[in-house]
Amino acid sequence: MAAPDEGLRFDCGRICLDLLATSGKAGELLTGPEQLRRWLTGSGAVPPDTALDGVNGRWVARFRGLREVVRRVLHAELSGGEAVIDLDLLNATAAAAGPPAVEAVRGPDGALAPQLARPADRAALLAAVARDAVDLLTDRATRDRLRRCEGAHCRLLFLDTSRGRRRRWCSSGVCGNRERVARHRKRAAADRDGGVVGAVGPEGAEVAEGAEGVPPEPRSPVPPEPRLPGTAGPRDPGAAGPAADASRGPAPSPER
Repeated sequence: MAAPDEGLRFDCGRICLDLLATSGKAGELLTGPEQLRRWLTGSGAVPPDTALDGVNGRWVARFRGLREVVRRVLHAELSGGEAVIDLDLLNATAAAAGPPAVEAVRGPDGALAPQLARPADRAALLAAVARDAVDLLTDRATRDRLRRCEGAHCRLLFLDTSRGRRRRWCSSGVCGNRERVARHRKRAAADRDGGVVGAVGPEGAEVAEGAEGVPPEPRSPVPPEPRLPGTAGPRDPGAAGPAADASRGPAPSPER
């Protein structure tokens, strides 16, 4: 897989899916002939160091058009629909030309390397990308691994080749990282709004009494204990116990 170049990505699993990744949240990446040359080389549509001097604005327009046809067909399939007209266009593009002829040539280091037998042809390269999409659609095992990215506002597609088929995002470092940051911010905001134990919060979570926004529970005043006339209450500092009363002797009789 080639390294990303000016935002171009080659990690979707198929050349037709890598073409879809040239537009999206990052905007239009096939902005001119030079960007298309880099995509053709990076995606493996042509061997490395292939001369692409003939690439011009017409090439860019045709590859953009094929990209949107492939996008509509694949999204329709994932949604259970049928993009009849676009499927006809895709099939016509795939049948318009044969695959680019590649030959083996010996390089300066003596190793054999691929090279186009003839100058790059626009129709042949468009047909190669269209046939890749047709193969994806008609190979049931591969088609079952086609996924739509779960990132917010992302419409990219990819092949899930992960163990257990649990890949959720087109890129863990892009959409996956955004999702993790969003979850972290949500948890931090929830922590600022309440504690752990005490009153029950709006979502059923317990909130500590006295936490910000949670008033303490009002306490009812304790009424004083009733006392008999002539006696001291249990907490009256002037009250005397039985031992003190005995030391004073018997109480004098009231005068008659």
